[in-house]
Amino acid sequence: MTLRQVLNLGVAVAMAGSGALLSAQQSLLPSAPARQFGGSIAPVYEGWWDNADGTKTALFGYFSPNTQEEVEVPLEPNNHFEPGDPDRGQPTSFLTSRQYGMFTVVLPKGFTSKSTLTWVLNVAGYQGTANVNLAPDFVMSAAKSVEEAPDRSFNLPPVFAFEPGGLKFTMPMASTTNIVKRTATVGQPLATDIYAQDDARYSTGANAPMKNPPPVVTLVVTKYRGPGKVMIAERRPKVEASKGGKPFEPFEGKATTIATFTEPGEYWLHVTANDYSGHGGAGAGCCWTTGVMNVTVIGNTTARTTGQQ
Repeated sequence: MTLRQVLNLGVAVAMAGSGALLSAQQSLLPSAPARQFGGSIAPVYEGWWDNADGTKTALFGYFSPNTQEEVEVPLEPNNHFEPGDPDRGQPTSFLTSRQYGMFTVVLPKGFTSKSTLTWVLNVAGYQGTANVNLAPDFVMSAAKSVEEAPDRSFNLPPVFAFEPGGLKFTMPMASTTNIVKRTATVGQPLATDIYAQDDARYSTGANAPMKNPPPVVTLVVTKYRGPGKVMIAERRPKVEASKGGKPFEPFEGKATTIATFTEPGEYWLHVTANDYSGHGGAGAGCCWTTGVMNVTVIGNTTARTTGQQ
């Protein structure tokens, strides 16, 4: 082979490689580098745990490489579960970056390691799937940390409610069965109160004292489903303490944010409460809490006048 032939072959291989790379970039796989807009979204199966009634709970989250764009993916055909009911309470509004344990699906008593359930998500030309796997490697301890705190106790997830004495959420509970309902009107602010509690415990590798502890409980309030835009005054409303505020002091507090809806319809607001463990439990299966509020938004019937009649 002549030198010219070798060079031509090298150019052809390089061009073919560039074409493959370009094709891979155009498919916008979740493993591609982060970008502001246009990336795909990967559904994530986090794990499972046993329930006292003999059922099991499967936990799901997702990963979006987008750093700015929040993506809407309506139910079916691009956002569904299979087999069976395509709607298992999954989000249709997707935030940026990694979102841990956003919702749960209760598996019936007859669901075994041979049964199948898959979340399918098609975004930006990429079909992602998250399959339930009941292998022991995926067992989670979502209700209590597995690592001891410095006082030999175990950290528990935060507890929150939308009203005093109302439904209490603790550990990942966001689902189609655990829902608080409200009504609102298009364009009119809906004040949302969140009452939080926590044991203020933590665990680290060395269990050393915390020098600069963060807030005991932090909240994130976001749109989860709905036909229009939701303007949330504070996505991370500050929890004002009424009790405690330091490590190992039982904590109670209240936060308030305001949501305004642009169109009538059915909406879900999603709340994540994190304790000292931080976002996603710092990679562990505990300790954070999720819950949802269903808001029925009606049209604004206030009469408008453009002048005297």
